Amino acid sequence: MSRLSTRCSVNLINRTQHIFRKCSKRNESTALHFYQNKQLELYASKEPKPMTLRQLVFFGRSMDEDRLVKSANYVRTELPVRIAHRLRDLQKLPYIVVTQEGIAKVYELYWSAFEKYWKYPPITNIKENEAFCEFLAGLLDEHAIVIPSLSLGMSLSSPYLAPDDLDSFMRRMLVSRISRRVLAQHHIALSENYAGKQKSWESAEPNVGIITTGLNVKASIEKCANLLRHQSLEAEDAEGNAEIPAEVVIEGDVNMRFSYIREHLEYIVFELLKNSIRATRLNQAGSASLPPIRATIAAGDNAVGIRISDQGGGLITVQNPVQNPSDLFSFSHIRNSARMEHSRLISLRTASSYRRGIWATVNEQVENWNRSPDPEKDAGVGRHARMGIGLPMSNIFATYFGGSLDLKSLDGYGTDAYVRLPKLGTNLEAVNF
Repeated sequence: MSRLSTRCSVNLINRTQHIFRKCSKRNESTALHFYQNKQLELYASKEPKPMTLRQLVFFGRSMDEDRLVKSANYVRTELPVRIAHRLRDLQKLPYIVVTQEGIAKVYELYWSAFEKYWKYPPITNIKENEAFCEFLAGLLDEHAIVIPSLSLGMSLSSPYLAPDDLDSFMRRMLVSRISRRVLAQHHIALSENYAGKQKSWESAEPNVGIITTGLNVKASIEKCANLLRHQSLEAEDAEGNAEIPAEVVIEGDVNMRFSYIREHLEYIVFELLKNSIRATRLNQAGSASLPPIRATIAAGDNAVGIRISDQGGGLITVQNPVQNPSDLFSFSHIRNSARMEHSRLISLRTASSYRRGIWATVNEQVENWNRSPDPEKDAGVGRHARMGIGLPMSNIFATYFGGSLDLKSLDGYGTDAYVRLPKLGTNLEAVNF
């Protein structure tokens, strides 16, 4: 890179930082911000150290104080590196994107977390690790608003960014966010296991941290299907009739078990089943019964496959005016016009204004359904909210450890969704830096 281009790049970053500070009305001295930038440069120059599921399981199986302290210090030193790269991404955004609602809020959260991480002292014993776990949990709660804030800001920025650039940016941001949450939650779970604390989500299946080492695929699909079977996914019809229950038939290798993060698998399955049920009910409106949705499990040598098939009329419809099914994963309004729908922007704006934000989990959605009516529901945060992040987040979860999610639409008939997840746990996190 020439000296001139380097100088232009530095000037662009400096201008962007100034805009962020102006948008968020930060009051700090020039000297302090210069010092912060020096730290950012230091951490952004480092290469991250991605992990595999097998490494996380192997290290967490035989936990003692020394290994727990090592785990804490790995998280303490790794997370600021990953955040630093994302701060650099934010600083390189065009001026008009930086000024969009939600972007400055995410930038401030990341700056704050970065400073807290790199300043955090080394952990040397169990007591210090307990304090560190409380620190991690607090930051996880603070960052619950990142997904809706970032989604809102980038939806508003869609007219000003090329689709490839926008989707590439969002992928890096969201994969990095998942990776940091996985490392933090895994360490917290290992610490709780070591301390003998029981967790409400723990099941009879074996776990190492947040990883279920004998994850029963059929049981997870059944769980999601049962949650959705009698659930109203849209407002009642014009006559006030309740929606018809949808049946999910599970077939194939129903005894399949493998090591994976249950929360990720169930989110993907839940979103795909939810979309299939909604589409089937809409396509079969007026029918006394619905054709079943079929979930087929297949186990290969290296991967586990799940196919979810419905008769919901296909993906490319009036409701989804996209050119290709994969466009439903896009955050660009050019590929997916729903990104600029007023109702979805309102839902994202409302979600970003509440501390609980969006975690992208099944439990979160079920809690929203069961929550008593309140003003948030009317504003679009409740059970009927359509924010358009389910499929993109499912795609991010599926590809995080090198898997895939593909949609095949037979327009006028139905859709097949194919999920492929690595079976051996040897794939590194797909964190792009």
